Amino acid sequence: MAITDAEIQSVKQRFGIIGTSPLLNNAVSVAIQVSPTDMSVLITGESGSGKESFSKIIHHLSARKHGQFIAINCGSIPEGTIDSELFGHEKGSFTGAHEARKGYFEVTSGGTIFLDEIGEMPLGTQARLLRVLENGEFLKVGSSKVQKTDVRVVAATNVNLMRNVEEGKFREDLYYRLSTVPIYVPPLRERGRDVELLFRKFASDFADKYRVKPIALTDDAKEVLLKYRFPGNIRQLKNLVEQISVLSTDEKEINADILLRYLPKQNSLPALYKTAGNDKDGVSERDILYKVLFDMKKDFNDLKKLVLDNYSHQNKAQVVKDHPGLFEDMDANEHHPTTASEPVLLNVSSSLPDDDANVEDVHDITHETEDDSLSIEKKEKELIMRALQKNNNRRKYAARDLGISERTLYRKIKQYDLEE
Repeated sequence: MAITDAEIQSVKQRFGIIGTSPLLNNAVSVAIQVSPTDMSVLITGESGSGKESFSKIIHHLSARKHGQFIAINCGSIPEGTIDSELFGHEKGSFTGAHEARKGYFEVTSGGTIFLDEIGEMPLGTQARLLRVLENGEFLKVGSSKVQKTDVRVVAATNVNLMRNVEEGKFREDLYYRLSTVPIYVPPLRERGRDVELLFRKFASDFADKYRVKPIALTDDAKEVLLKYRFPGNIRQLKNLVEQISVLSTDEKEINADILLRYLPKQNSLPALYKTAGNDKDGVSERDILYKVLFDMKKDFNDLKKLVLDNYSHQNKAQVVKDHPGLFEDMDANEHHPTTASEPVLLNVSSSLPDDDANVEDVHDITHETEDDSLSIEKKEKELIMRALQKNNNRRKYAARDLGISERTLYRKIKQYDLEE
């Protein structure tokens, strides 16, 4: 049954959703259609785009509307306590469990649980959640007694879960079980002139809150607003309007120049990483860029090795001779087509000034190459140590900051002897 425009508009007014974007209307329409069922729903969209509003639509338009609705941020619950929070625990099941406790899946039976940032859920908890979705059963921590629950699960994420599945960070069976009905909430930059409507709505709200005259945008300011990407989406826009409403007491008509003073400058290149506070407290963008360059160098060397491996032993030497500069920076022991006893000569042959170069010249060039390699390894070890220190040795979060998998981080920790 098709959802009419009037129904969509009515729901948007009821739940305070502002905008006329076709993508937004489609998301609302899907939420309305799936609400009467008990199907699991996966809401995807960037942080700050308003995903929780859609979970409330699904709950309040369903037969469970008189039951309890609980919103849980999976990323904010420590890994060691999330099972207890969701499923409860028995007295004495772990240190500090002085009495039995009911979990959210028990107290919300008959209602709806909204699991935000589902991609942050640990793999062990994912297995427990899958059992709830498939059989309506769960076990309290420290108990062997199976309990039943009747809960509808609505999940949300701002990450690519399919990529997490490929990387082994998210269960494939749980992904398909959750995404029975997917809802995509578009970011603000894909919603066209909705940004103007939201600006006016927030300006009116803050004018009432602070008892000031509402701010308004000139035409040139509206163009600036439309071109801005708003990486923080609606949340960022709301904070922006509140800031201008409070600080621009003398100027209630905001032109482009005034607006630009409040908008953070956007880089045309994607930001690699930003740390809160001083760089010495975390991993700086410069450090991450250094790591990226290091990885690129390694990838190029691997590619060179692959090319050389397709040649016969004799042809390898000819290829290196024809292109001396291309292969001079490869690791002699692992990548070079000759034996380990010849690395120095082949590595530096292209750099020698002539056939009469003496042994000291060869030694100087080789020493410089070794210094570069050691410098890179030292920098990589330093990056890993700082990431671990910043995250209190929680390897999951350290790996995320470094932009590598946990498995790679474990290998690097052993390689550099960083075990506690």
